[in-house]
Amino acid sequence: QLQVVESGGGLVQPGGSLRLSCAASGFTLGYYAVGWFRQAPGKEREGVSCIDSTGSTIDYADSVKGRFTISRDNAKNTVYLQMNSLKPEDTAVYYCAEFLWWPCGGPHDYNSWGQGTQVAVSS
Repeated sequence: QLQVVESGGGLVQPGGSLRLSCAASGFTLGYYAVGWFRQAPGKEREGVSCIDSTGSTIDYADSVKGRFTISRDNAKNTVYLQMNSLKPEDTAVYYCAEFLWWPCGGPHDYNSWGQGTQVAVSS
Protein backbone atom coordinates (compact mmCIF):
# COMPACT_ATOMS: atom_id res chain seq x y z
CA GLN A 1 0.00 0.00 0.00
CA LEU A 2 1.33 3.40 -0.99
CA GLN A 3 1.07 5.88 1.81
CA VAL A 4 2.80 8.52 3.87
CA VAL A 5 2.66 8.40 7.65
CA GLU A 6 3.13 11.43 9.85
CA SER A 7 4.49 11.24 13.38
CA GLY A 8 6.16 13.30 16.07
CA GLY A 9 3.34 15.51 17.23
CA GLY A 10 2.50 16.19 20.84
CA LEU A 11 1.75 18.77 23.48
CA VAL A 12 4.39 21.45 24.00
CA GLN A 13 4.56 24.76 25.81
CA PRO A 14 4.88 28.03 23.89
CA GLY A 15 8.47 28.51 22.84
CA GLY A 16 9.08 24.78 22.70
CA SER A 17 10.14 22.56 19.82
CA LEU A 18 8.97 19.45 18.04
CA ARG A 19 10.25 17.49 15.06
CA LEU A 20 7.69 15.92 12.79
CA SER A 21 8.45 13.04 10.45
CA CYS A 22 6.82 12.03 7.20
CA ALA A 23 7.72 8.48 6.24
CA ALA A 24 6.78 6.87 2.96
CA SER A 25 5.65 3.30 2.66
CA GLY A 26 5.51 1.39 -0.60
CA PHE A 27 7.20 3.99 -2.78
CA THR A 28 10.35 6.08 -3.03
CA LEU A 29 9.71 9.47 -1.50
CA GLY A 30 12.94 10.78 -3.00
CA TYR A 31 11.29 11.09 -6.41
CA TYR A 32 8.78 13.63 -5.10
CA ALA A 33 8.52 17.13 -3.76
CA VAL A 34 6.95 16.96 -0.32
CA GLY A 35 4.80 19.49 1.41
CA TRP A 36 3.75 19.90 5.01
CA PHE A 37 0.24 21.18 5.62
CA ARG A 38 -1.76 21.89 8.74
CA GLN A 39 -5.38 22.23 9.70
CA ALA A 40 -6.47 24.00 12.84
CA PRO A 41 -9.95 23.47 14.31
CA GLY A 42 -12.54 25.33 12.30
CA LYS A 43 -10.05 26.43 9.67
CA GLU A 44 -9.12 25.26 6.20
CA ARG A 45 -6.03 23.20 5.59
CA GLU A 46 -3.07 25.39 4.70
CA GLY A 47 0.41 24.89 3.32
CA VAL A 48 3.31 25.23 5.73
CA SER A 49 6.42 24.27 3.80
CA CYS A 50 7.58 22.48 0.67
CA ILE A 51 10.87 20.82 -0.28
CA ASP A 52 11.85 19.59 -3.71
CA SER A 53 13.01 16.04 -4.39
CA THR A 54 16.69 16.80 -3.81
CA GLY A 55 16.29 19.14 -0.86
CA SER A 56 17.84 22.03 -2.76
CA THR A 57 14.71 24.18 -3.08
CA ILE A 58 12.56 25.00 -0.09
CA ASP A 59 9.66 27.31 0.62
CA TYR A 60 7.84 28.34 3.78
CA ALA A 61 4.62 30.05 4.65
CA ASP A 62 5.26 33.52 6.03
CA SER A 63 3.76 32.49 9.36
CA VAL A 64 6.52 29.93 10.01
CA LYS A 65 9.57 31.48 8.35
CA GLY A 66 12.52 31.62 10.69
CA ARG A 67 10.93 29.12 13.09
CA PHE A 68 10.35 25.95 11.06
CA THR A 69 12.90 24.01 9.02
CA ILE A 70 12.02 21.35 6.48
CA SER A 71 14.58 18.73 5.50
CA ARG A 72 14.72 15.28 4.01
CA ASP A 73 16.77 12.12 4.21
CA ASN A 74 16.06 10.21 1.01
CA ALA A 75 18.09 7.27 2.24
CA LYS A 76 15.55 6.91 5.05
CA ASN A 77 12.61 7.73 2.77
CA THR A 78 11.61 10.44 5.23
CA VAL A 79 10.96 14.17 5.30
CA TYR A 80 11.16 16.17 8.53
CA LEU A 81 9.72 19.39 9.87
CA GLN A 82 11.68 20.89 12.74
CA MET A 83 9.45 23.33 14.56
CA ASN A 84 11.03 25.79 17.00
CA SER A 85 9.64 28.73 18.94
CA LEU A 86 6.19 27.22 18.76
CA LYS A 87 3.19 29.46 19.31
CA PRO A 88 -0.38 28.62 20.32
CA GLU A 89 -1.47 29.49 16.79
CA ASP A 90 0.66 26.60 15.49
CA THR A 91 -1.81 24.21 17.12
CA ALA A 92 -3.20 22.01 14.36
CA VAL A 93 -3.13 18.56 12.82
CA TYR A 94 -0.09 18.40 10.55
CA TYR A 95 -0.08 16.40 7.34
CA CYS A 96 2.45 15.68 4.63
CA ALA A 97 1.82 15.08 0.96
CA GLU A 98 3.94 14.14 -2.03
CA PHE A 99 3.84 15.87 -5.39
CA LEU A 100 5.46 14.89 -8.68
CA TRP A 101 6.56 18.44 -9.44
CA TRP A 102 7.95 21.51 -7.68
CA PRO A 103 6.36 23.59 -6.34
CA CYS A 104 4.06 21.60 -4.14
CA GLY A 105 0.40 21.79 -4.94
CA GLY A 106 -2.19 23.26 -2.66
CA PRO A 107 -4.39 21.32 -0.26
CA HIS A 108 -6.98 20.79 -2.99
CA ASP A 109 -4.39 19.21 -5.30
CA TYR A 110 -3.92 16.11 -3.13
CA ASN A 111 -6.40 13.43 -2.21
CA SER A 112 -4.45 10.75 -0.33
CA TRP A 113 -4.22 12.39 3.06
CA GLY A 114 -3.00 10.29 5.96
CA GLN A 115 -4.07 10.51 9.58
CA GLY A 116 -1.81 13.44 10.33
CA THR A 117 -0.13 14.16 13.63
CA GLN A 118 -1.60 16.46 16.26
CA VAL A 119 0.46 19.39 17.52
CA ALA A 120 -0.86 21.29 20.52
CA VAL A 121 0.92 24.36 21.85
CA SER A 122 -0.37 25.43 25.22
CA SER A 123 0.82 26.45 28.65
